[in-house]
Amino acid sequence: MKHFILRWAINAVALYAAIALMNGHGITPQSTNWLSFIWLALIFGLVNALLRPVLTFLTCPLIILTLGLGTLLINTLLFYLSGEIGRYFQVGFTVAGFVPAFLGALILSIVSFILSAILHGELEGGRH
Repeated sequence: MKHFILRWAINAVALYAAIALMNGHGITPQSTNWLSFIWLALIFGLVNALLRPVLTFLTCPLIILTLGLGTLLINTLLFYLSGEIGRYFQVGFTVAGFVPAFLGALILSIVSFILSAILHGELEGGRH
């Protein structure tokens, strides 16, 4: 349960960072309160859990051909889709095109990677 809550918090902070940095540059949030980002992180986690394995499997030749850079396109699609789904619940964001979605997904991935590296011991259940 601790792992789930930490992962959820990491996603919320990473989404906040991506949307805050891209606000006015192609990404417009519907709401800026923390509760919205917590709900958006839950939507993002569900979209990732349900669609990432399917998309990764379907685009496996593309991922191999691009030496893994195809996963950036999957991240972009999932980031955009999370915002669209979140809009139905008034916690999402609007993306003005591919480039803002790509940059938002890239920021989200970098922040999530850094926070996961910092909290690695906590995510592994206290084992080092």
